[in-house]
Amino acid sequence: MENLKIINMADVESKKVEFLWYPYIPLGKLTIIQGDPGEGKTTAVLQLTALLTKGEKLPEDEQEREPINVIYQTAEDGLADTVKPRLEAAGADCSKVLVIDESEQGLCMSDERIEQAIKETGAKLVILDPIQAYLGANVDMHRANEIRPVMKRLGDIAEKYSCAIILIGHMNKASGSKSTYRGLGSIDFQATARSVLIVGRIKDDPTCRVIAHDKSSLAPEGDSIAFRLDKENGFAWEGVIDISVDDLLSGDQKVTKLTSAKEFLAKYLADGPKPSTEIFEAAEADGIKKRTLFTAKEKLNVTATKTGDKWYWGF
Repeated sequence: MENLKIINMADVESKKVEFLWYPYIPLGKLTIIQGDPGEGKTTAVLQLTALLTKGEKLPEDEQEREPINVIYQTAEDGLADTVKPRLEAAGADCSKVLVIDESEQGLCMSDERIEQAIKETGAKLVILDPIQAYLGANVDMHRANEIRPVMKRLGDIAEKYSCAIILIGHMNKASGSKSTYRGLGSIDFQATARSVLIVGRIKDDPTCRVIAHDKSSLAPEGDSIAFRLDKENGFAWEGVIDISVDDLLSGDQKVTKLTSAKEFLAKYLADGPKPSTEIFEAAEADGIKKRTLFTAKEKLNVTATKTGDKWYWGF
């Protein structure tokens, strides 16, 4: 019989959960990002990667951060013809994006090379895209008793090195089902992950995609965040959007807060420049935050001019 080990909670030192992107991606934990094929999951993750490699602010987050190393593994896209061009288009520091060589031996979640790579590179983010490709040949993704040990080991590695690990996954076609049951494979994927994000598109505005927080075990769920993705203009973050996960999956149309702010500002300035203080008051009355208003100002190329002791905004 093995020796029984008891942990007394009085001896456990409390510690605060740290986040790579609050409250969406916790450090030292597993995060799942899932959605239907072609919804922009990988593109959004590579855009986040680009910001992280340069130490720039993430969407709706004012945290100052240092550039980090990111390990990115993909079984679906070519490094030279797809991943590298996407990273370059996003403005990433490609010297900080690292890949474990799978040319001679494929990688799986239980592979010791993942821990070795984190240890050697000091990476603070590991991305496995998609989940299914990195389970391992002998793991049935529909069996909880096989999924739990693999996910636990990966989670232990994340915690040991205070590294965020993102698993990108596709969703099944069970339309109308709760989001929790639409992830491919065992529900234990979602149960083990500390954060689950859903990526989908607005039904009547197909270039508008949304990242919605489906599960958050370590912090309050974050606002849904929209991004624009089309062939002509490429990628652009759109800001907070008022839409739930269920509405997103059902295809309900919503308007982003940035769009509302742009419409407000365009209408308010239609008949000429207005004092900035007056604009701030009117925007606040409409429920528009000042940060969103300034973003709308930039998007619309509104100029600020000082006359006397007052600032005026106008086109």
